[in-house]
Amino acid sequence: MKWNVQRLTLQANFDKLSVVLAIIKTGGKQYLVKPGDKIKVEKIEAEKGKEINFSEVLLLEKNKKIEIGNPIVKGTKVEAKVLRHGKGKKLIIFKYKPKKRYKRKIGHRQQFTEVEIIEINN
Repeated sequence: MKWNVQRLTLQANFDKLSVVLAIIKTGGKQYLVKPGDKIKVEKIEAEKGKEINFSEVLLLEKNKKIEIGNPIVKGTKVEAKVLRHGKGKKLIIFKYKPKKRYKRKIGHRQQFTEVEIIEINN
């Protein structure tokens, strides 16, 4: 019986925490983020350690209340810090045409920027 009371108390405390989620758009892709997340996005021209803002917020959830943008949520921005720049895994592009002596092998490594989400401002 005591365990159930503690569990209910923990659940009640967990419900009081305000979790802020947002869906941002950058580099032609959409990312679901919350403060503290580290994500890899398409390369952004910013120096390592600098703070950047993502103003294209498509959806915002705060205190179990959802705000959907049309197409973006007005007055909302996501602050992030640039952690590093890098290149992804190597992809091999191989073209081949049978009976024509044609083959081409090309490699590609996509550049990315790793950012840490600091804050979601409304």
